[in-house]
Amino acid sequence: MRTVTLGKTGITVNKNGFGALPIQRISEEEAVKLLHKAYDHGINFYDTARFYTDSEKKLGKAFSDRRDSIYIASKTMAETPEKFWEDLETTLSNLKTDYLDIYQFHNPAFCPKPGDGSGLYEAMLEAKEQGKVRHIGITNHRIAVAEEAVKCGLYETLQYPFSYLSIDRELALVEACKEANIGFLAMKGLAGGLINNSAAAYAYMLPYQHVLPLWGVQREWELDEFLSYQENEPVLEGEIKEVVEKDLKELQDDFCRGCGYCQPCPVGIEIFNCARMSLMIRRAPSQAQLTEGMQAKMKMIEKCLHCGKCSAKCPYGLDTPALLEKNYQDYQEILAGKAY
Repeated sequence: MRTVTLGKTGITVNKNGFGALPIQRISEEEAVKLLHKAYDHGINFYDTARFYTDSEKKLGKAFSDRRDSIYIASKTMAETPEKFWEDLETTLSNLKTDYLDIYQFHNPAFCPKPGDGSGLYEAMLEAKEQGKVRHIGITNHRIAVAEEAVKCGLYETLQYPFSYLSIDRELALVEACKEANIGFLAMKGLAGGLINNSAAAYAYMLPYQHVLPLWGVQREWELDEFLSYQENEPVLEGEIKEVVEKDLKELQDDFCRGCGYCQPCPVGIEIFNCARMSLMIRRAPSQAQLTEGMQAKMKMIEKCLHCGKCSAKCPYGLDTPALLEKNYQDYQEILAGKAY
């Protein structure tokens, strides 16, 4: 069973990290069962956030009796010191613990630093002095902010999207973390669902010894897949290598990652689904993508105001209205032909 050390934190954990965002979608009983199974098979790092509705509470229910055997990272989207402390106390209460192994600023629009006027980094330092936070981290979808976080030397971990679809600049970011001895937490290892071969995704991550993949898990069969790779590691060669090469040819840099930071839309378009529907329906076809309900959601694209609010908030700099229009045209063609 492989392990990874998260840079200067010194935290060494199973190479499989548990991304706990999806457990907010299942019952407490199902979540606890899933979390216990992960723990029983060696997974000892769990990533959650105050923003993930009841995810923290489910982790607290599952692990309050074995807190010292696991590592927990959570996040705050606070924009003021007052909200920071409110979030931290709520998180600690939800998790039934008196400390967090890693506390992260959750996708801030800037890189918090001492003296920047926000008071956020000072609050984080005080929380660390009080023993409520052991290590300071940051997550982001904006590569410029992520790069600044690495360069400033104030953060012990960085959480950022990383998969075999990552561009050269993102690969350089991963390497910069290694050189700076910063723990790299890789979210969206399946590119928000566009990568549909978990063995290929897993195999790609293995050579990066300083990277901890955080697999978002909601169903037991998903967990079983990743657990199986611990004993029988997939190798990036043969058929698996062909899968990766095919995906790289098919997918462009301008695809929507489905992060949802463009929401809400003034006219109610479900952008994070609609802006990538044509890719999803071809790569992971499902009748759910063709229902009357989904057709109605896609038809909402006709109401797009081209106001630019979504593009302004997109951390990847996408021309979101153009992407929506392209996906709507593709979707109509698929409906007309009933083939994908």
